[in-house]
Amino acid sequence: MQIHLIAVGNKMPDWVQQGYNEYAKRLPRECELVLREIAPDKRKSGDIARIARDEGERMLAALPPRAHVVTLDIPGKPWATSDLAQALQRWLGNGQPVALMVGGPEGLSEQVKSVAKESWSLSPLTFPHPLVRIVVAEQIYRAWSLLNHHPYHR
Repeated sequence: MQIHLIAVGNKMPDWVQQGYNEYAKRLPRECELVLREIAPDKRKSGDIARIARDEGERMLAALPPRAHVVTLDIPGKPWATSDLAQALQRWLGNGQPVALMVGGPEGLSEQVKSVAKESWSLSPLTFPHPLVRIVVAEQIYRAWSLLNHHPYHR
């Protein structure tokens, strides 16, 4: 199974790439984490609704067929590590690809939210979007390690 992290933003600093890659490479092939970057729209026009809609359309176009869509959004459900591990176990059992959707500075479009089967809140805090990539990769690895009795989760 593949977990697709579909995130608005590209041209990330090296520390973001290194942090994300550190955890993504630890996951086995049966739980592969794949980053799909969506180029952000230019924010100069000020048309926030159009920007969010256009980014959302590109995010939806990047979805793999039959994907189980999970938005990462502040109003989503906060999961403890054990909750994420249960979700990961369920996703692995379903055999469908999973798509974790991370919006840009304007958040997720209504189109993206409408196709989601679940919504996960990392925190009530607002994180910089580059940092979210690293946190998600680490948490997916931590959940996998918990399911597989790997010592990382201690």
